[in-house]
Amino acid sequence: MKLGKISIGMGDRFAHQGVAQLRAIVKANKAGMDISPVWNKSNREHIYVHSHPADVRKEADHAVATLDFKGKYFVDADHINLSTVAPFVETADFFTLDVAAFIGKPSPDAEVQKFVDSCSAYMGDLVIPGIQKPIKVTRELLVEIASKFLAATQQASEIYQYLVEKKGKGQFITEVSMDEVEHPQTPVYLFFILKMLADKGVPAQTIAPKFTGRFNKGVDYRGDLDQFAREFEEDILVIDYAVKQFGLPEELKLSVHSGSDKFSIYPIMAAVIKKYDKGLHLKTAGTTWLEEVIGLALAGGDGLEMAKAIYADSFNRREELCAPYADVIDIDPARLPSVEEVNSWSGEKLANTLRHIPGHPDYNADFRQLVHVAYKVAAEKGDAYYAMLKKYSDVIGECVEENIYERHLKRLLNI
Repeated sequence: MKLGKISIGMGDRFAHQGVAQLRAIVKANKAGMDISPVWNKSNREHIYVHSHPADVRKEADHAVATLDFKGKYFVDADHINLSTVAPFVETADFFTLDVAAFIGKPSPDAEVQKFVDSCSAYMGDLVIPGIQKPIKVTRELLVEIASKFLAATQQASEIYQYLVEKKGKGQFITEVSMDEVEHPQTPVYLFFILKMLADKGVPAQTIAPKFTGRFNKGVDYRGDLDQFAREFEEDILVIDYAVKQFGLPEELKLSVHSGSDKFSIYPIMAAVIKKYDKGLHLKTAGTTWLEEVIGLALAGGDGLEMAKAIYADSFNRREELCAPYADVIDIDPARLPSVEEVNSWSGEKLANTLRHIPGHPDYNADFRQLVHVAYKVAAEKGDAYYAMLKKYSDVIGECVEENIYERHLKRLLNI
């Protein structure tokens, strides 16, 4: 089983927007693209909304059948580990092995030394085709990298072997995720991480490193764009070289997590993957949930009241809701409008404040980030919220399709 060259991870918290999401992919493919949609949902999201992994498969299959989609598509067990993977085995065919929690965990000294010794051919000046300057590789550097990442790659191996036993070799896509950590992994780190994965028999088709800069949920990239451009290009070159050196799958590509709305780096990524004719996996989870709230606001009446009620609960519970996402949001409470102020807004004003249109005078990134992590609030409203999704499905669906196609795919792929 192989992932397409360009793939888009699409989260859908409440499993109502699959058709609208796929319409955006179909539109892009008609414009000359060949994008594989990947519906993804994490264990935490299933817990919050009281859903089951099988629901994601049902949504994906329904959308594909409704639109008679003929391309590749996948269902991603997002950010799973050994303790959470079992419920996803039957219905997922893409597994994001989240091993970030194991970065920095100690490994036996013998294992560290064994890995360092295995890297003797790369000691000294490591020349990677396309990267202008050789990378100085010392024994001390290799010990540092092994000490940080051997345990994480061992965890990836254990999850992968579990999946092979349950599903069979070659019957699923393997992604390795190391992004939810404080410090980025430099290109040289990535090279030796890929060697570890190859040594342990993990045939990753995508890898999600921690990039330089901030990848906060649902808002634009924050960081040095020149540095990101340099490191992203070097990562692409490192992967190309590692595939040839270590026998990893030739389709191995970078995966960009929390990739939705990172508009300032889309032209950079587009230029690099075009320059080297490489693939990319972009995860946009959470974006669709925000478009549901935007759609409800634009619908007016009881839809707008639901959107305002969601914000009121989010505002009053912001510490609780933000805590699990502390590493991937930056919210200044002083920049959040009061509940009273929001209650006075029109639907258009609420939508414009929440919708990510750079430069719009109403847009508020703090407001958007808070609502992004507040889907638990909507889940607690149960049937009342689902009734709104059904009642206003047309306007919400238009918002979802426009967001993915106009603001994401067109920017990312120069459509």
